[in-house]
Parts: sequence; C-alpha cells; structure tokens
Amino acid sequence: MSRVGQATIQIPEGVEFKQHDKSFWVKGKKGELSALVSDSVEVSVKENIITVSPKEKNSRDKALWGTTRALINSAVQGVSEGFNKEMEIVGVGYRGNLQGNKLSLSLGLSHPVEIDVPDGLTIKMDGNTKFTISGADKQKLGEFAALVRSKRPPEPFKGKGIRYANEFILRKEGKKK
Repeated sequence: MSRVGQATIQIPEGVEFKQHDKSFWVKGKKGELSALVSDSVEVSVKENIITVSPKEKNSRDKALWGTTRALINSAVQGVSEGFNKEMEIVGVGYRGNLQGNKLSLSLGLSHPVEIDVPDGLTIKMDGNTKFTISGADKQKLGEFAALVRSKRPPEPFKGKGIRYANEFILRKEGKKK
C-alpha cells in the first residue's frame, strides 16, 4: 500500500497557498494554479506545512487521500520550480521550429504540422531537432508533450519520430533474405 498521503508538504518561500471549502489556490513566481479537493479528504495548513488526511478509513477515501496530496504537491512544486520535458525529433529531414505561439513540425508528410502552444507553457528550441517544453501545470505539460509525440511516434525499425529525450526505443530487426 502506498504511503503518499501521509507525507507532509512544505510550502517554499515566496509561494502563497489559500484553501477554500472544496478547492485550493497556489501562487508563486512561475504562475498560479487551482484545483478542487474531494469531500472525503481534509486539508489543513499550519506554519507553512500542508497535511492531508482522509475523513473515513475506507479504500475509496484512502485512494483520494493520496491523489489529493499528489495534486497539491505538484501544484506547489510547479509554481515554485516549474516542470519541463525535453523532446527530440529523429529522422532525415525531420525538424521543428517555433513561429510565434505555434510549433511547426516537418515530419515527412506532405504538409507541415502546426500545433498551438497552450497558455502557461513555453517552448525553447535547441537547434532544429531538440526542444524543451516547460510550465507550471504538470498535467497540461504532459498532455501537450503527448500530443506533440502523437503526431509522429517513434517507429521500431529505424527509430524515426518524435520522442522524449530519455525514452528508450526497442529496435526491431528488419526483413531477412
């Protein structure tokens, strides 16, 4: 059984945390985030330490206890330090560039693939084939990175496509004569 919910969350310097009846709001140097809290958990703040506890000891409440604690921790970490995902484009002629608020990718198709960058996320290009997506919202960052990767996922024979920088692609052997 996971013990995620038992850990306390330290509020760093420069981060503001407010709690309403069913939601919380966090503001820091990287932005501000808010989310809803389930009725079955209780969130308390004392001396810059956040603790989350379940109201009852059933399995549903315990699951929501860990989830709520993880959501609050991700929000606090996101507004103070931020999150980032490094991605790379592999393939002959495959490249990308940033045009204003659009990511334009040349992926061997008859047309360039253009993706609008959501608010709160920034992209830093490192040449034509490597880029870093960064932002405060961990969920939005992961969804956008998965959307970009889905435009040309890495294939197992030559490894061409868009991948995360630390992703390992299991390569297959080609046809034999």
